[in-house]
Amino acid sequence: MIKMLTACGAGVNSSHQIKDAVEAEMKNRGYDVSVDAEMIKDVTPEMMKGVQVFLPINKPDLGFDIDIPEIDAGAILYRMPAMAQPVYDKIETEIKKIQA
Repeated sequence: MIKMLTACGAGVNSSHQIKDAVEAEMKNRGYDVSVDAEMIKDVTPEMMKGVQVFLPINKPDLGFDIDIPEIDAGAILYRMPAMAQPVYDKIETEIKKIQA
């Protein structure tokens, strides 16, 4: 299973929409992924341990560097396939690299 993390301001709405959409799309593509949704202010280096792909809504300043792939997933929130498809494709590319 590929572990991912998404985060938004409150950790309630936007991040959960991204979580649900990414898990569903990656399942449709044949991948087993788990996406955690959190408040951006709560993301710590310890929380990032074990996470293989970070899916923020924009490019946040976490106050620390991360050394895993970071993909801006905000376009998924528009619920328009033409906008979400490139994000899903980037996620799939990273999954393939991890599994290689």
